Amino acid sequence: MSFEKSLVYRIGVGKVLGLAVGLLGFFVLPMLVDDSGLMLRIGIVFWYTTLGALVGVFGILARHPVFKLPMPWWFRGIWLGAWMNFVLVLIAYPVISQLSLEMFSATGPWASPFWMVLEGALIGLLIDFLLTRWFGDGWASAD
Repeated sequence: MSFEKSLVYRIGVGKVLGLAVGLLGFFVLPMLVDDSGLMLRIGIVFWYTTLGALVGVFGILARHPVFKLPMPWWFRGIWLGAWMNFVLVLIAYPVISQLSLEMFSATGPWASPFWMVLEGALIGLLIDFLLTRWFGDGWASAD
């Protein structure tokens, strides 16, 4: 297997894609919320970099290792992104809830911080789509 097809290279590209999303959040968040702290913005950069790395790692599995069910790229990306942002919302609920209220007001349908789960699903889907497009799908079989 060449370096261009290696797992380390796939993870690295996933991290770069996640870093790009995180940097976008770093620079856009102050435009949406006046009082977004630097620590939160840096955390967003690292969070999405980690999400990109995880999507890169799990992209080699074409089948679930325990249940032997097929795991297409779109399922892996959506599942990982949604799960990671769900955990993020549970960990930082007060902060994310306050940000949602400041961005969308308390009466709108977008005021729930759990909309970040959908955001994570879409970002995971995008990263997994690009990685699968560049590197292929399912190098390791879960037989």
